[in-house]
Amino acid sequence: MPAHQQNQSLSAEILEYLDALWLQRGLSENTLSAYRRDLALTEHWLVQTNRASKLIQASPDDLGAYNEMRNGQNIARRSAARWLSSVRGFFRHFLAEQRLQVDPTQFLEHPKGARSLPGSLATTDVENLLAAPDVTTAIGLRDRAMLEVLYACGLRVSELVALQLGSVNLRQGVVRVTGKGNKERIVPAGDAALHWLQSYLREARQQLIPAGGNTLFPSRLGRNMTRQTFWHAIKRYARLAGIQKDISPHTLRHAFATHLVDNGADLRAVQMMLGHSDLSTTQIYTHVAQLRLQSLLRKHHPRG
Repeated sequence: MPAHQQNQSLSAEILEYLDALWLQRGLSENTLSAYRRDLALTEHWLVQTNRASKLIQASPDDLGAYNEMRNGQNIARRSAARWLSSVRGFFRHFLAEQRLQVDPTQFLEHPKGARSLPGSLATTDVENLLAAPDVTTAIGLRDRAMLEVLYACGLRVSELVALQLGSVNLRQGVVRVTGKGNKERIVPAGDAALHWLQSYLREARQQLIPAGGNTLFPSRLGRNMTRQTFWHAIKRYARLAGIQKDISPHTLRHAFATHLVDNGADLRAVQMMLGHSDLSTTQIYTHVAQLRLQSLLRKHHPRG
């Protein structure tokens, strides 16, 4: 039994919707648990306030009242946005099934407040970071290849450390990535990343994993590398590169997306490479690009 179905104190419609998400969209159990919690809390409030006996009976006024109550509790913007996504998805599922005629979420507004923009790096900072490892050593050559792949393909760190030998096709120049919800995507790698991958595979990998194995980037002990281990290495290389800003676990992924959008890449192509299920998640990078253009205008235009 999937984890999202455990403790079945929910209406049949919520359980049906969670099953549909699990089967059709392949969402992770963590994501499903978050959706389940949002829907369960909403339904519980409706029952406690005598507004409805289950969520599917909620009216626009009911959901508006619940949303107003939540906003009074200073809910984090991200949590508020996720709740809205949860309830909208729930009702739109039953609208698509023609079991509802009206969408009670149609008047709910997106949470207001400052948008959390992803941290990124300037192109020169990225170049300095990529050049920081000592490629005369096996560890340094491995780390250079990892950094190049991370930036060239826009991977999550968890996706990078999970890569296997068979994940890379050097002849076709692509990397097969397993992302959230075990969804696979094929991402092209640039010439620079492929060059350093070939050098690493030819000169260094055998030193790190002499007993053999399928892990593409083993630790210095020949085992699977953890995300934490690699990010400690990245922070060390950032210091060597003279980068002053604090680097988060997603910095190079954000730099990948930002630099693509800055240079006119199609947003849907960026969405596919990042593995975002929803285009709205990718659209934040257009906002980053617009802010950068505004900054350049103010700095360089005589009437800026």
